[in-house]
Amino acid sequence: MLQLYSAGEKRVTCDGDLTTALLPPGIVWLDLNDPSKAEEAFVERVLGIAVPTRDEMVEIEPSSRLYQDGDTVVVIASLLAGAAEATPITTAVSFVLTPTHLVTIRYAAPKAFELFSAHVERSPTLCTDATMTLIHLLDAIVDRMADVLEGVGAEMDNISKSTFRRGGSRTQRMTNAALQVLLTRIGHVHDIVSKSRVSGVSLARLISFLGSTLDPKGTKEHLDGLAKDVSSLTDHASYLSGNITFLLDAALGLINIEQNAIIKIFSVAAVIFMPPTLVASIYGMNFKNMPELNFHYGYPMALGIMVCSAVLPYQFFKSRGWL
Repeated sequence: MLQLYSAGEKRVTCDGDLTTALLPPGIVWLDLNDPSKAEEAFVERVLGIAVPTRDEMVEIEPSSRLYQDGDTVVVIASLLAGAAEATPITTAVSFVLTPTHLVTIRYAAPKAFELFSAHVERSPTLCTDATMTLIHLLDAIVDRMADVLEGVGAEMDNISKSTFRRGGSRTQRMTNAALQVLLTRIGHVHDIVSKSRVSGVSLARLISFLGSTLDPKGTKEHLDGLAKDVSSLTDHASYLSGNITFLLDAALGLINIEQNAIIKIFSVAAVIFMPPTLVASIYGMNFKNMPELNFHYGYPMALGIMVCSAVLPYQFFKSRGWL
């Protein structure tokens, strides 16, 4: 889908026959979201530029992601998408900046683009110039990254509460299902944080390249501010990653505790029932000269010995705090 933005006008969805269509006047930002071949060809024809293909966007070499071709600057960033969904992803987004137009090419829907497009419709002055539109868009991406990390921090606090602040009652022990949910939540926030760090590193390289490429007049201050924000967010993501590692270790420790508790129960049960089993085995023999064979109270005596031999180990274990 191709959407066009200009200052003072709402966005326009470009459809129909694009082979002979012309670019409407005043357009500053062209947003290609999962574009078709016809839409890519239209942008290349009306702007006279080469749009990066999907295969080119996934290249990891800096020379393939950050370069200048004449007056056109092409930068590709790896951005987090689907942070609010079950499976967040990292998607490559291309920014093609010409002296008069900004073209973005993406094959996913990062939330920042939706928020920024709505902001442009409310404040058209954000889209008066191609370079400042790019800077404002990057600002929205950084703001979205900050919101995502803030949400992750809140979720980690909830995970910490459910892990360590459950009370001392035996009824507060976590079930296997609860432990599985806990590990799933930890894995989800780790996935988001790791992808946010990738996005932060990619944005830092992109901003640094723009700072050395664009005309510093009116842009240096904005880019310096963005670079500081991205650096702070990357450091915060590293801090969150360390906390996630601690929570994961704690969750695995809880699993070990639960497993040890189960093994302890079976071990204690085996020790408690071992003496009664021994007594029952002895008096289950059928030797002719057993002294208690004809004893009138032999049966209740054997039962009493078995009960005592089970109760005494139980009381001993309980007095030592093993139960």
